[in-house]
Amino acid sequence: MYKLGIDLGGTNIVAGVVDENFNIVATAKRKTSCPRPAEEIVEDMAAVALEAVETAGLKINDIESAGVGSPGSINPTDGIVVYSNNLGFYDLPLGKLLKEKTGTHFYLENDANAAAYGEYIAGAGKGSSNFVMITLGTGVGGGVIIDGKMLTGSNYAGAELGHTVIFADGEQCSCGRVGCWEAYASATALIRQTKQAMIRYPKSIMWELVNGDINAVNGITAFDAWRQGDEAGKNVVEKYIYYLSIGISNNINIFQPEILCVGGGISKEGDNIIIPLQKIVDGENYARLIPKKAVIKAAELGNDAGIIGAAYLGDLYK
Repeated sequence: MYKLGIDLGGTNIVAGVVDENFNIVATAKRKTSCPRPAEEIVEDMAAVALEAVETAGLKINDIESAGVGSPGSINPTDGIVVYSNNLGFYDLPLGKLLKEKTGTHFYLENDANAAAYGEYIAGAGKGSSNFVMITLGTGVGGGVIIDGKMLTGSNYAGAELGHTVIFADGEQCSCGRVGCWEAYASATALIRQTKQAMIRYPKSIMWELVNGDINAVNGITAFDAWRQGDEAGKNVVEKYIYYLSIGISNNINIFQPEILCVGGGISKEGDNIIIPLQKIVDGENYARLIPKKAVIKAAELGNDAGIIGAAYLGDLYK
């Protein structure tokens, strides 16, 4: 039994064939090359999907179910990308177009939701019924599963967890609001915070780590400095974890999941983030006096989560 998943991003289109044990047995990849007409992107999505199937030694008729995780607001019922700013899609009947080009039906979901579903069925959330995933990247993405069902909202734009305000009149967010969690807890925000600390502390070891080039700062620069006993790096890490804990505490108080999973490149820090986060959040949890508490985990599937989740969307929406 094989399923097919496409992870559509602003940079790459990746397709994977997934077996019944959630193993990706074959992949294919092309550049998204935005901006360009939607028709061209869809053409490449179909080509990548068929290439992955061929690489697996299969035919499209051997695929039991197929799905796509796409940026934007997705109507999974009708297979429509309602709006995707990154890709320039508006009311695009993506499911219909892919079926015409490949001969098989595709289920659709938002890319963060698809990744959350992948972790839910095969990764950090396996065995739970109520699950929240936070993805820390350019922004803060999220996916929420309640009683085994994806929370999408009445307009398919639900679970935009990064755009909840944690500081009134705070930092400007790319969405137009100020004080959003994304403006403090994304990898982009961490890089900004690291650069600010380096300017304040010109003797910080962080300067050595980037060979004196502040533009070379990345999401682990402060963590690397902290590991070497650098006080400025320690301050950045502790403040970042504090910002992260505010939003996570809010989401746990709203949804009370069994598991909250943290994904994205920063989650590779593992216990360096998870242990202090759990300690702070446990004290901020409204249900802190109730024995059963939400457990915070690092994501387990990495970039495979989006492909696996997309491939199994048929189980969610059939």
